[in-house]
Amino acid sequence: MKRFHRNYRVVRYILYRQTIVNPQDHLWTFIGAFLGIGLIGFTHEVFSSFAISDKVFLIGSFGASAVLIYGATNSPLAQPRNLIGGHLLSAFVGVSIYKLLADYEMLWLNAALAVSLSIVAMQCTKTLHPPGGATALIANLGTPKVLSLGYFYIIYPVFTGVAMLFIIAIVTNNIPKDRSYPNKQLFKLRINYTTDENNWNIRRIRARGYRRLLQRDNKGLRQDK
Repeated sequence: MKRFHRNYRVVRYILYRQTIVNPQDHLWTFIGAFLGIGLIGFTHEVFSSFAISDKVFLIGSFGASAVLIYGATNSPLAQPRNLIGGHLLSAFVGVSIYKLLADYEMLWLNAALAVSLSIVAMQCTKTLHPPGGATALIANLGTPKVLSLGYFYIIYPVFTGVAMLFIIAIVTNNIPKDRSYPNKQLFKLRINYTTDENNWNIRRIRARGYRRLLQRDNKGLRQDK
């Protein structure tokens, strides 16, 4: 029962913190999302007006990315590595699945493999970005214009759109004093975690009585210096 109450308090605290946002953050979230999606849409219309209508620049997964990089700038899933790498990798996986299985006309299999493999690929490369799954799915369920792009789908609309979102995020998320993008605090946490892990390994080695190993390593370090 105590554990249940403790978990309940943790969940309530997290939900409470998620709903408490500085009103100024709402303004900059709106500005960033408006400019990011608006720039991509404007680019799409400009190219369409020049009778280059086969160029597609705006896809649905960019809306989900906008939520992360403008509304949850501190999230590890919203950082540049995840934004850019997740979309590009998922686009490659999605197009590859479509080309390999297009002749079999098994839409459910294309969709399932594209999403599942893109998730695993993002996990392996530490570029997990939830909208990337939608990018892989669109490569198999998109309009005929999108499907006809082939591997050019990775360049446009994916890379061009991600680049626009990223540039706008760098500008708008760093104007307020209490916002930063990329989130520098995440890098500090990773460094501290690595240091703590190394210290724990040293204590474990000493506890097992491998002091000679430590002395030999120290001599090697002194010689290198």
